[in-house]
Amino acid sequence: MAGKVKWATDIEKSVLVNNFEKRGWIQTSTDEDWNFYWMSVQTIRNVFSIENGYRLNDDQIVNHFPNHYELTRKDLMVKNIKRYRRELEREASPLVEKDENGKYVHLDFIPVTFMLPGDYNLFVEEFRKNPTSTWIMKPCGKAQGKGIFLINKLSQIKKWSRDSRTTTFISPAGKEAYVISLYIDNPLLIGGKKFDLRLYVLVTSYRPLKCYMYRLGFCRFCTMKYTPSTSELDNMFVHLTNVSVQKLGPVMINDRHCFECYGYDIIIDDKLKPWLIEVNASPSLSSTTANDRILKYNLINDTLNIVVPNGEVPDCKWSRCPPKEALGYYELLYDEELAQNEGMECEGKPRLGPSLNKGSRQKETRKPFSTWK
Repeated sequence: MAGKVKWATDIEKSVLVNNFEKRGWIQTSTDEDWNFYWMSVQTIRNVFSIENGYRLNDDQIVNHFPNHYELTRKDLMVKNIKRYRRELEREASPLVEKDENGKYVHLDFIPVTFMLPGDYNLFVEEFRKNPTSTWIMKPCGKAQGKGIFLINKLSQIKKWSRDSRTTTFISPAGKEAYVISLYIDNPLLIGGKKFDLRLYVLVTSYRPLKCYMYRLGFCRFCTMKYTPSTSELDNMFVHLTNVSVQKLGPVMINDRHCFECYGYDIIIDDKLKPWLIEVNASPSLSSTTANDRILKYNLINDTLNIVVPNGEVPDCKWSRCPPKEALGYYELLYDEELAQNEGMECEGKPRLGPSLNKGSRQKETRKPFSTWK
């Protein structure tokens, strides 16, 4: 038994359990000693809650960061992206370049979005600029397509207000916060049907940032052909690509005990522009087809090879830096530490100027950062 990883999970999915068993790891209960725990987001909240005060040992790792919701909760993702833009503007970064219409050239990758009820007046101002537009409303704290609906009239959300005669949106007691985003009404279609892309990104550290992108992914299709007709606003089988619907028709806290495999949902419009719709903390590990099961099995296998190198009992004191051959279908997306080292190397190298080589014009060659894919 010595040296064997002891695992636990509260998500009984075959793609997880089969991977653990293939490695010869030992299953244990959550009440016993464990080294690796694949947790649901509900469980991780309890583990890192102030009330519980649970302290992880050096030989324990889990699959979520303490405040993963800063990226995966819909309203917080938008808030943090907007804050990131403001910080770059204060720094006069070239990344905040705007075109002649005032739109970001590089950072325009999420639809125009507001938080309700807080941004209600701002939303109304934007809505009145283009009163024929369609907007999609999503509850901030739900997933799998629950509570989502489309609107194209202000009266459709004014009914939530306690006093519709005022211009101030007041959320009734018990109503949760929503995000409302400009609906992408010109999606790229395949066979006349709307779809989105699911991409996987593995983060093993936030400080310094180190993340990988999975080369494999999949498309999720609506079951009915897409139409922009307002008569179909209530038909979620036309608009939502969530499997849970269709089968029925950067303030992150770094923790050396944590890693996370995020599911990014991307929609491509008919001009081939990608739009980030949301980020999932617990992307579904359920399988609907054989190919789906194989993809997710390989995803978990490659993830484990990175976060638990060589299948050894983890030790949070050492940095997880697997060799390239162990990455499987993952590719290094960004390594902040490596980027900084490369930057210092470039700055430290002497430059050959014209004074050293008179009569010949030499181009300065600097090694580009190879860490961003």
